[in-house]
Amino acid sequence: MKNVKFYLLSIIAAFTMFTASAQSADDIINKHIDAVGGRTTIGKINSIYEEGTMQVMGNEAPNNITILNGKGYKSETDFNGQKIVNTVTDKGGWMINPMAGASDATALPADQYKNLKAQLYIGGPLLNYVADGYKAELLGQEKVGTVNAYKIKLTSKDSAVTTYFIDPTTYYLIKAVTHGNAMGQEVDITATFSNFQKTDVGYTMPFTTDLDFGGQFQLTTTFKKVEVNKPVDPKIFDMPGK
Repeated sequence: MKNVKFYLLSIIAAFTMFTASAQSADDIINKHIDAVGGRTTIGKINSIYEEGTMQVMGNEAPNNITILNGKGYKSETDFNGQKIVNTVTDKGGWMINPMAGASDATALPADQYKNLKAQLYIGGPLLNYVADGYKAELLGQEKVGTVNAYKIKLTSKDSAVTTYFIDPTTYYLIKAVTHGNAMGQEVDITATFSNFQKTDVGYTMPFTTDLDFGGQFQLTTTFKKVEVNKPVDPKIFDMPGK
């Protein structure tokens, strides 16, 4: 009887592995794009404005993000009366962080810009990864909580690597891991996505993101308001003083 059970379990395990291997990275990415609204819907989105709160070390701070597709990304957080700003454009990036002693706008280092410029694109780099010169590789499946997620390694033209984890049931992106700098140290930055909601144009996105900077510190952003195709003045992405 034990041998029969072992045999059946082996068949189930083999079938699961075959199912995973039968799908390519491209198959899974296409299902993900369809699950969040499809290329046609995403292609109609020119801008997204998100408004909510950021929780850091027990403190809550108002936060808003503005994305002008392919042109600019700007995050503003009011932390105890001090404004923290992170901005990325198609030409470079800058930040203001009084908490780190930088009250004036300073240019983003090249490595930080390389890792952050994917924020410019609504739908993320998975949307048009082939046309944009990225390479995708399916690395099998890996547990994210209770979900045995598909694991996809995406490498950009300038060798920036991000690992994406996609739920095999919903095909939503539930986790992303990239390498970056936190407090002067090289760390893995992990973003975990949840609270998925559909916007009024049919684009589904996570309204909650948990960020972990190599275990050094964590923060959670939750959006309460999202506006799609709100008019955006490109000048808001210009670095002060320029």
